[in-house]
Amino acid sequence: MKMPHDELLLRQQRLLTRSAQLRLDLGQQAQAFKRPLDLVDQARAALRWLAANPVWPLGAVMLLAVLRPRGAITWGGRLWWTWNAYKQARAWITNQG
Repeated sequence: MKMPHDELLLRQQRLLTRSAQLRLDLGQQAQAFKRPLDLVDQARAALRWLAANPVWPLGAVMLLAVLRPRGAITWGGRLWWTWNAYKQARAWITNQG
């Protein structure tokens, strides 16, 4: 069963139109993820900066230790917990991939 040339061209045009519409719909739906993904990108950039510049957070902790020793202990514990949570999450993500 052979389709005439005109029918094939019409079918091709319909498929191309449908494909373009689906791409537009997907682009609009993906906008819902833009803001959360931007926040994730910013957090990753901040973590990279901290990894590349470890002296700054250490200096902040030292300054806090001098000015407010009790606060330094509190924040030191929080930072230690955060660092360990980050390492565990990174190990888990690495093992999942």
